[in-house]
This record gives sequence, structure tokens and C-alpha cells, in this order.
Amino acid sequence: MALSLRLTADEEARLSALAARTGRSKTFYVRQVIVAHLDELEELYWADEAVREWEASGKKTRPADQLWDELDV
Repeated sequence: MALSLRLTADEEARLSALAARTGRSKTFYVRQVIVAHLDELEELYWADEAVREWEASGKKTRPADQLWDELDV
């Protein structure tokens, strides 16, 4: 899949310097960044959606320490 990406001049310079210094392509490093951070981005947006669903459900909430007391934790 082809992907178009806009970088700032500084980001482009840093990426180009890294690629030149290591002999790897800029594409290699862009893919490395995506692989390294995709899981955490998916988790972040999953968590945001879970909070929105909970808030929309109308279920009552309680402070965490009250829950821990109820669970003897």
C-alpha cells in the first residue's frame, strides 16, 4: 500500500540523516515507527471509546477506593 506523508523540514532532515548514517531507507524507519507505536495507539483509542460507551450507558459510577473496599483489595 502506498501512503503519502507530510513531514516538517526538521523531521525530514532528521529522517534523511538517520537513513544516510545507517544505510537504511527512510521508508524502513517510517515502518519501524508505525510498528512500534500502532499497538499503543489502538489501545489509546479503544480506551477512549470504552469511556464514551460507559458514560453513554447511564450506569452509576463510584470512587475507586469504594470499589476496592467492596472487593477487599
